[in-house]
Amino acid sequence: MLTLRERQINAIKQMLNLNSQQPKALAAEPVWKILIYDRVGQDIISPIISIKELRELGVTLHVQLHSDRDSIPDVPAIYFCLPTDENLDRIQQDFSNGLYDVYHLNFLAPITRSKIENLAAAALHAGCVANIQRVYDQYVNFISLEDDFFVLKHQQSEQMSYYAINRANTRDDEMEALMDSIVDSLFALFVTLGNVPIIRCPRNSAAEMVARKLEKKLRENLWDARANLFHMDATQAGGGVFSFQRPVLLLLDRNMDLATPLHHTWSYQALVHDVLDLGLNLVYVEDETASAGARKKPKACDLDRNDRFWMTHKGSPFPTVAEAIQEELESYRNSEEEIKRLKTSMGIEGESDIAFSLVNDTTARLTNAVNSLPQLMEKKRLIDMHTKIATAILNFIKARRLDSYFEIEEKVMSKQTLDRPLLDLLRDGEFGQAEDKLRLYIIYFICAQHLPESEQERLKDALQAAGCDLTALAYVQRWKGIMNRSPGVSQATQYEGGGTKTVSMFTKLVSQGSSFVMEGVKNLVVKRHNLPVTKITEQVMECRSNAETDDYLYLDPKLLKGGDVLPKNRAPFQDAVVFMVGGGNYIEYQNLVDFIKQKQTSNVQRRIIYGASTLTNAKQFLKELSALGGEIQSPTATS
Repeated sequence: MLTLRERQINAIKQMLNLNSQQPKALAAEPVWKILIYDRVGQDIISPIISIKELRELGVTLHVQLHSDRDSIPDVPAIYFCLPTDENLDRIQQDFSNGLYDVYHLNFLAPITRSKIENLAAAALHAGCVANIQRVYDQYVNFISLEDDFFVLKHQQSEQMSYYAINRANTRDDEMEALMDSIVDSLFALFVTLGNVPIIRCPRNSAAEMVARKLEKKLRENLWDARANLFHMDATQAGGGVFSFQRPVLLLLDRNMDLATPLHHTWSYQALVHDVLDLGLNLVYVEDETASAGARKKPKACDLDRNDRFWMTHKGSPFPTVAEAIQEELESYRNSEEEIKRLKTSMGIEGESDIAFSLVNDTTARLTNAVNSLPQLMEKKRLIDMHTKIATAILNFIKARRLDSYFEIEEKVMSKQTLDRPLLDLLRDGEFGQAEDKLRLYIIYFICAQHLPESEQERLKDALQAAGCDLTALAYVQRWKGIMNRSPGVSQATQYEGGGTKTVSMFTKLVSQGSSFVMEGVKNLVVKRHNLPVTKITEQVMECRSNAETDDYLYLDPKLLKGGDVLPKNRAPFQDAVVFMVGGGNYIEYQNLVDFIKQKQTSNVQRRIIYGASTLTNAKQFLKELSALGGEIQSPTATS
């Protein structure tokens, strides 16, 4: 059964194949073509199709729509962009300049009738109607970062951020446009999956706005005999992504949990995102090997699914990753002697690209040697890359005491007593950066049942002395007040925290003379626990009765008369799409991955896809909270 990511790749490959089915035999020479995309199109393609794969599909040139482009005759031009006025104006300009002989227009979202009429008029005026081969609506307007993880926006993601949804002075039309763009992307997601979901979400939230609009859009499409995009729902070859059972779409609002996005983390992928700004599966790490005096330039590291080490360890605790890198290095060193022998026997020196091509050219002559050599060289490249990334993370962990922060926050969330009072920690100048202290205090504030005013003031004074900007606190206080008044779970009780235990210090690393100097870093093992998102997902998938989730809307777009009341007898869901309106993070994603792994049985395959309007790390989320806090404080300052 194909995953969401694989389906999106197939849809895009078919588009690059000029919207005809891919021939089974790859021996056929591809049609050479150029690809023109806008920023959104670029974000969608870059994490799933590499430049090498584009070449194999016959794309010789890929350029931005709004860049200066020269005329290239005799080659089909594939446009892949949103049908915005700005983009359509540029396409019309290309028509009138006669840049290309053959146009294939692929829009990421359905183009309206009036816009397509304008486009046709422009083509007529430019005299290039015959050159336009096809105009397609593609329904791929979302970004697949993993097989089971997607976001809606990367560049210009502030348009869909938590701040954009929650700021005080958003006009109604702006909010409508924002919700519509989320709905369009979720609709495209389910067209790609080939299933119509049952929708659940909390009432009176941004998630409810999205749910109602999405249900209307799905229902209208299902009952439209001509334009129904789901008519092959169960019958098409292989069916949808999910089994014959329909998935549940659980729409949640970021407001349900502000502590997790600020939580210090301990798993590899989430740490890379938190401290190194992982974006579209690409991370930039400063190159330590630059010669003295030369400026250190960041080196791009691609963390994709072809990297076996990354796929195995992205969810592992950092110490485990460090040990695994060390083990990989040991096994590589054992084969290094063999490599040297092979290289000299083939007359290759150095690890340049020429070396690779030489290696590949001589396959016939030295089959055995060559089969192992490219694999070993690739293994070495990946080990070096992960060593570089892990070293950079380790430096941050030591400088900012991230291990201690993680341990303390886990204790706060699981209501254990702290070894040192929080006030001491915040006053300790050696203990992390101002941003880390603020994150810890906000989590403490959210998880505390009752914090006396006097204690709050003392802690705030300590934060100010540490150089923290306290603007965000005004918003968090207001948010907690509203959440505690609303029915359902109190904020303080919804976190269980796993707690941690420290196991013996990195014995393997210390004994093997590792390249990682781990002194002073705790080897923390986390007990398995469910975050608020995972708890709700479990209750909704199992159809358990619970005061909080029973009140959630239940929308079924397949029913002619829509109601939002729970049906009496329901079977548990095998598959879920969990979508966070207002920004998601790798911590929740990893928690859901761990949860569903536990639920697998030999005869029942269960799956969860996690998605979010944007992907934010703690630094970006704090910035949004500060902007919201500033809005609360500024009216009082001016009056």
